[in-house]
Amino acid sequence: MPADRRINYIELPAADLEAVKAFYARAFGWTFVDYGPDYVAFNDGAFDGGFFRAPLSSSTANGAALVVLYADDLQAMVETITAAGGHIVKPVFDFPGGRRFHFADPAGNELAVWSAG
Repeated sequence: MPADRRINYIELPAADLEAVKAFYARAFGWTFVDYGPDYVAFNDGAFDGGFFRAPLSSSTANGAALVVLYADDLQAMVETITAAGGHIVKPVFDFPGGRRFHFADPAGNELAVWSAG
């Protein structure tokens, strides 16, 4: 059962659903369930979300919320993301509490990854 007053689901746009599925499966191990030609749900092992077909992208430059993931090994995650077809939007930088970088997925959606170390 979903927790009361907690973020429960997130949806992002993607023009090419197959490309984002391949990217997130390879980079993060996410699994997917297709719901028709214009929607795919994902699970990252603990959290659910989805991608809807649209010629748009989510980026902080456009005022979108930033989805932030965690990784124990930040540099390995940079390499994994680029090998999977993503590109780094902001290289690794320090911030209070750790280090992080921002990347864009094949749909152009900007997300970030942080690490405490």
